[in-house]
Amino acid sequence: MKPYKVLIFIALSIALLGVLCWFFPTSGVEAAGITLRMPTLARVMGQDSTATFDVEAYLAAEESPELQGLRDSVEYLQRAADSADTRFYLPTDDYFDSLFALFERAQAEGRTVRVLHYGDSQIEMDRMSARLRAILQHRFGGSGPGLIPFRTIISSPAVNISASGDLSRYAPFGDSTVHRSRQGHYGPMMQDFHLAGQAQTTISAARSSRVDSLLGSFQQVTLLANNRGGRFSAGFGNRQLGLDTTFATDSTGPVAFGLRLDSATTAIRVSANGQGDLYGLLVDGMGGVAVDNIPMRGCSGQQFTMVDSTELAQAYAMMDIGLIIMQFGGNSVPYLRSRKPVETYCRSIGRQIERVRACCPRAKILFVGPSDMSTSVEGRYQSYPYLDSVVEALRLTALEHGAAYWSIYHAMGGHNTMVAWVENGLGSQDHIHFSQRGADIMGDRLGQAFMDLYTLYGLRQRIVAEEQKNTIQ
Repeated sequence: MKPYKVLIFIALSIALLGVLCWFFPTSGVEAAGITLRMPTLARVMGQDSTATFDVEAYLAAEESPELQGLRDSVEYLQRAADSADTRFYLPTDDYFDSLFALFERAQAEGRTVRVLHYGDSQIEMDRMSARLRAILQHRFGGSGPGLIPFRTIISSPAVNISASGDLSRYAPFGDSTVHRSRQGHYGPMMQDFHLAGQAQTTISAARSSRVDSLLGSFQQVTLLANNRGGRFSAGFGNRQLGLDTTFATDSTGPVAFGLRLDSATTAIRVSANGQGDLYGLLVDGMGGVAVDNIPMRGCSGQQFTMVDSTELAQAYAMMDIGLIIMQFGGNSVPYLRSRKPVETYCRSIGRQIERVRACCPRAKILFVGPSDMSTSVEGRYQSYPYLDSVVEALRLTALEHGAAYWSIYHAMGGHNTMVAWVENGLGSQDHIHFSQRGADIMGDRLGQAFMDLYTLYGLRQRIVAEEQKNTIQ
């Protein structure tokens, strides 16, 4: 059939259907007990007033200018965050949302939400932790140095500690002079001071130009310990406050002797008597965020599975932990010279993440990878050959095990940047560690990366509120 005849046939068919729709009764036609109906011509032509749909009005109600603006802001900031050298790699986009909500409520509820910052020698002397603490506490409240050991091993500008007594130190890392515990009695600081008799320590706020003002006082002190039998007691004293308080127990197991002061102080004396493991002291303000600096010199990050998991879980339960940071890898980089050792190391790190999560399931976990590190190659300092592979493998490992990841390596500039940092006074002459200035910069970058995510969180919360408002209207 010729094309024009087909066109004529289609046109006549449409016309015939139009005539049927026009003349067919709207109530239908009864035939053999069945009602036959045809759509009206207005409905077929899209002019039926009962079937209209105002698309523009719908979109206006669904997406108000404010809501659309918020969505645009989130999209823009998300792209910027994802492309930044200081970006977080997250298991899910909202991974830290519940943590930020916890931070926001903490001060109003008078609770101290803890951030445990584990790391190797890069964080000794409160480096990086101090700047992160300052950023979080100035935004969400809180004060004080946080979790500190009963006796100091490496001095810290955050707090002064002076201890004496019958104490023996146990740790799963360190030189040959450190005691090892076959039972894994180490506690949340990955080191333990075993008490056999009596001991006391005096804590005083540090006074230094590089110490944040919020470290200048504290209002609550808690001793975390594990009573290994018999009567165990702890005393808290301060002459200026007229304070002399003693707590005691005969039960065996973890204990938390806490004291809230009526007013802030800059110093307090804590004593312990009996047999037990002194895990540490929580030295905080009355509410907000605490960032606990827990350095482990020479540690590869594989020591968490060396701690008794039951005791570690019990110790974590005595603390209000929101986030656990695990900053490791630098001490292993020089020895990872091929693909297989890298894979073996990362499998071990995966087990450490799983152990920490099992012991503290409510906390978020952030793994922080190593910085750029240089070694001499033919007389020139260059990045370790497999450093890029280690950084990427650790990122994949963290995400595979449901943890977030942050790369110091990329945040400082990537391959061969440690040489430039050293030349500018931001790295030490070993081309491995940061100088104090460099550590401050890196701590600021980590803290700002958190605040960038917090800004995105706030915008998403506003979108939810706007959507709810539009739904009600």
